[in-house]
Amino acid sequence: MKKYSPIGELSEFASEYAETISKTTGHIACITDKDTVIAVSGGSKKDFLEKNLSKELEEVLENKEVFKSKENNDISLPVTEGEGKQRIYNSQVIYPIISDGDVVGSVILIAKDASKTMGEPEFKVAQSAAGFLGSHLEI
Repeated sequence: MKKYSPIGELSEFASEYAETISKTTGHIACITDKDTVIAVSGGSKKDFLEKNLSKELEEVLENKEVFKSKENNDISLPVTEGEGKQRIYNSQVIYPIISDGDVVGSVILIAKDASKTMGEPEFKVAQSAAGFLGSHLEI
């Protein structure tokens, strides 16, 4: 039996949305529910799609936190289980998707290129996407 996921119900829409976000920002875009990555664009699908979230990411979402690593000297958060402790990403933004007061998933932007960092534009894109997806679920 599979656990119900409101975001998972929107997987086709989420895939298209992730593709738009990735094309707009030039970064890897992932959309997750509370347990797995349900959409990815701009990066390897086999590295993310349908993989369980890391315990660290689950904790961030549980606490309704927004996470932003800025440069190589900051900590990056593993997105999926089994990524290990090595720093894989140069920069990332993780924004929770909240619907009716509960976290139902997240929008994640990831830069693998060491010359790229996440600034205010990427933060706002993730915030807008998470807000839109959360409000879409409340309808």
